[in-house]
Amino acid sequence: MAINQGMKGYELLHDARLNKGTAFTETERRAYGLEGLLPPAVLPIELQVARRHDEIANLHDDLQKYLVLSDLQARNETLYYAVLMSDPATYMPLVYTPTVGEACQKFGHIFRGPRGIYLPITARGRLKELLSNWPEKDVRFIVVTDGERILGLGDLGAGGMGIPIGKLALYTACSGVPPRLCLPVVLDVGTNNHNLLEDPLYLGLRQHRVRGGEYFGFVDEFVEAVQALYPKCCIQWEDFANINAVPILARYRGKICTFNDDIQGTAGVALAGILAALRISKSKLAEQRFLFLGGGSAATGIAQLISQSMALEGMNIGEARSRNALFDINGLLVKARTDLAEFQKPFAIEHVPTTSFAEAVRALRPT
Repeated sequence: MAINQGMKGYELLHDARLNKGTAFTETERRAYGLEGLLPPAVLPIELQVARRHDEIANLHDDLQKYLVLSDLQARNETLYYAVLMSDPATYMPLVYTPTVGEACQKFGHIFRGPRGIYLPITARGRLKELLSNWPEKDVRFIVVTDGERILGLGDLGAGGMGIPIGKLALYTACSGVPPRLCLPVVLDVGTNNHNLLEDPLYLGLRQHRVRGGEYFGFVDEFVEAVQALYPKCCIQWEDFANINAVPILARYRGKICTFNDDIQGTAGVALAGILAALRISKSKLAEQRFLFLGGGSAATGIAQLISQSMALEGMNIGEARSRNALFDINGLLVKARTDLAEFQKPFAIEHVPTTSFAEAVRALRPT
């Protein structure tokens, strides 16, 4: 184990990235001034993991389990990730969906301590300065949200920080990305959630959301600051509202290393599943017809990737899109509708308007 800058003793035990707790060997305890600061028994990490298994198994509330794991992450990252990787099926739902949704809703009430970077729009013009306060100077992955569309829970403002924190925990636990290379970020432009604005424990800006040019200028400054400080960094956009998610991705995808998980990640997984099924049925993608119950960024992202894949089989992209019909809260996306967002319009089909999903299924006969 390499200890930075001669860190020893009590300071070492309170550095989550270096602390090993009772797993420090007798030799390490002497070398780093830890004798007397820990109980004398040396426990290997396997026993530490077993102890955490027992502790968490005796809790009956998932949010309490989430908090125990969060506290462990703040104390001992090595043990935290060892616990997650020891039983992913048990622990992934606790550190990310679905439990993280409740944690975001109650963020101000369960706040334990700072993790990540909060960039309020009131600091516009100084985002690089704020971002440079992060202690790590080599950041390779940023997961960022503005908290407007957290899972299916809506606008949770600054409480959305739980999403970047949880997603980056998966980067490490599932892909082996060192935690020091990861940075969770919230772009705080306010919230339109009335309950949060009236909650005395809410931790974000107490103002309604900024929209339009000022919003996109703020996002531009954030991207520029990231590029200046962390030129090798990939930015993942997470849980932005449809009206912002699509234009943000279009704005930056050809300029920087970036992706939107809700649009592109979901689409990639969905298409992979479809292609695997087609191998079993021995049929072609271009022969299929799809109908989506939903017309947001995820549905349009999947439809777009399916259309592009159909085009690779020789189909015209326009015809490919016509084989992907979407049905949102106001009905089937048809060309006659005047309420469609720009990102929905490529998938509007020539069809009689209908607000009945069953009728759309009968008429379009998706495969």
